[in-house]
Amino acid sequence: MSDARSGTSAPTVLRMILGRRLQEMRMAAGASLEDAARALRVTTLTIRRLEKAEVALKPLYAEKLLETFGADRQEIDEFVEMAEQANKPGWWHSYRDAVPSWFTAYVSLETSAKTLRTYEPQYVTGLLQTHDYAHAVLRGGLPNGSEEELARRVELRLRRQSLLEREDAPTLWAVMDEAVLHRMVGGPHVMREQLERLLDLSELPHISLDIVPFSAGAHIGACAPFTYFRFEEPELPDVVYSELLSASVYLDQRADVVSHLEAHSRMALMTSSEDSKALLNRMRKEYS
Repeated sequence: MSDARSGTSAPTVLRMILGRRLQEMRMAAGASLEDAARALRVTTLTIRRLEKAEVALKPLYAEKLLETFGADRQEIDEFVEMAEQANKPGWWHSYRDAVPSWFTAYVSLETSAKTLRTYEPQYVTGLLQTHDYAHAVLRGGLPNGSEEELARRVELRLRRQSLLEREDAPTLWAVMDEAVLHRMVGGPHVMREQLERLLDLSELPHISLDIVPFSAGAHIGACAPFTYFRFEEPELPDVVYSELLSASVYLDQRADVVSHLEAHSRMALMTSSEDSKALLNRMRKEYS
């Protein structure tokens, strides 16, 4: 991922970077939350939310705070420019009518991540889905939605996949349960096409694909799906995302992140790339 000042970092991630830097500069200047709050005539809660990237950082706020912390003019100008970039909507903003607001943060993290690790117990990982498979999955989860809404969600899912085609594409390590291959989604033709796509993508150097076989028995990941994000910027912590029926949770505490990484690694050890490809080929023939 490029330097944040180039404007290629997603808005939510850039906001996180600014929040971290703002906190570091405040502490380096020996200023308290109360000092920062007085400078902006706001509450300390507002300062905390700015530092945690829970709210947008207005350029005027950024300038006033950096002046309070004793930053020089060049540093202030660069920071304000980044704040302006962070407030610009991401490309996914045009799909806000088709996805819940809490999912926009996920797209931002995904767009900016250097490394992605995913685990899916039920369906093919979204970044690897074909059009018809994605349509069938989303229709199953949106039984009362209109065709227009469904089409928008499918379009967004497919557009997200373009990150795997970038020159600076992230590495993706996807682990899925064998149940994914047996769950009939969209019919035999759709399944065969989907498995062929997985086989093709597994040949790419930046994509690893492991299928945990039924023979592995009970294992640590037989639960909810999750995605792990790692970023190039040193200001950003690793983040784990897990999705529920109508909401999601983002974890960045070290213990939570490590436990998910260990689960991902343990599941990957239950199979191999060769065995996973053999299983995909066998299941593809069954759908012929």
